[in-house]
Amino acid sequence: MQGTPRGTLATLFALLLGFGLMQMGNTFQGTLLSIRGGIEGFSPAQIGSIGAGFWAGIVVGSLRCGRVIGSVGHIRAFVAFGAIASTAPLLHLLVLDPVFWTAARALTGFCFAGLFIVVESWLNASATQRTRGKILSIYGMTGLLAGIMGQLLLPTTNPSGFKPFCIITIIIAVALIPIALTRAVAPTSEGQSARINLRALLRQSPFGLAAAFLCGVTTSSFFSLGPIFAQQRGLDTAGVAIFMACGTLGGFLFTWPLGWLSDRLDRRFVIIGAAIISSVTLLTIVALVPDEAPRWIVYLCVAIFGGTIVPTYSVVMAHVNDSVEEGEFVAASGGLLIVQGVGAVCGPIVAGIAMSTWARGLAVTLITAQLLMAAFGIYRLSRRAAPPERHKGTFVVEPAVPVASTFESIESRVS
Repeated sequence: MQGTPRGTLATLFALLLGFGLMQMGNTFQGTLLSIRGGIEGFSPAQIGSIGAGFWAGIVVGSLRCGRVIGSVGHIRAFVAFGAIASTAPLLHLLVLDPVFWTAARALTGFCFAGLFIVVESWLNASATQRTRGKILSIYGMTGLLAGIMGQLLLPTTNPSGFKPFCIITIIIAVALIPIALTRAVAPTSEGQSARINLRALLRQSPFGLAAAFLCGVTTSSFFSLGPIFAQQRGLDTAGVAIFMACGTLGGFLFTWPLGWLSDRLDRRFVIIGAAIISSVTLLTIVALVPDEAPRWIVYLCVAIFGGTIVPTYSVVMAHVNDSVEEGEFVAASGGLLIVQGVGAVCGPIVAGIAMSTWARGLAVTLITAQLLMAAFGIYRLSRRAAPPERHKGTFVVEPAVPVASTFESIESRVS
């Protein structure tokens, strides 16, 4: 996209502001639905299914929204997706049923996929080859900061009433304004299509695909059912909000250190180390920290846990990019997104069933997923040397809800 430096900065600010508000409303909504579901008597399995619905919508939207954007243009598609996404939270007030909530959450995920694709593709068009990595990293960090702010909105209102849903609607509606009113020219959907080949990607990086799936399982389970876990430990609404915000804050603080390490070591060592630390930290919370312990200890532990699980997907994507040719980056990121999305759909369902079966079901699910990631990583270390360093230094922070804008140039066929 051509323009003056000042015009480009104004466009970037509008895009990042709109994205940040969207992510703030989305994070607030996810935590609110978990708490409100418990108030309405939904079981952990049902609440997990509601969380899985959002990720199912994200995956389907990532595959399909690009066609809508290509046919009607970025601005029209953005307004349409935004209108639906801003009203979808109110649907949860109309019918208090877990199946309906799952469908409404899937609709939200589909629309958010379209919104994020518009923002990401616009950011890509605004960037140069030299600045693209920095801009996308700022984009990812913006999502994490917005997630923290969204979590902290929970104690400002009563989750059993209608006001928090209205607040979410207002936030998402306001998020549309900076982008809808920008005078910058929207990018065009051009480029050659790249066909996703999961079999080829599995041959090139089996650990990358397995780790992406388990990343999806872990993050979606934690953010969907973490509020219930916190309530079971006796935290009130404010405590739950701080608990979840600390998890995201840890991800924000640990992202750059883990990225720095992954650019200098075999990235698999970083992924394995993060998985082991997250498992030990969560085990410490459930087995060693009593319920009557000072809250700051629990908050510190969950911050370390979030700091090890949130940035891992970014490291996994960088690891896979090390293993593929440069012309295959787009298809590789698309394939990873699908695998990660499938894991994100499965995670809350499995964790919810586990929580409905026994009290520590969420912790068992998360620890199992992380230990499987570490074990398979150790196995792959013995089977294959580190990828060549031709792509080293390509670590880019992925947003809190990874959605590949590259899907606009990816065919939906998967082999």
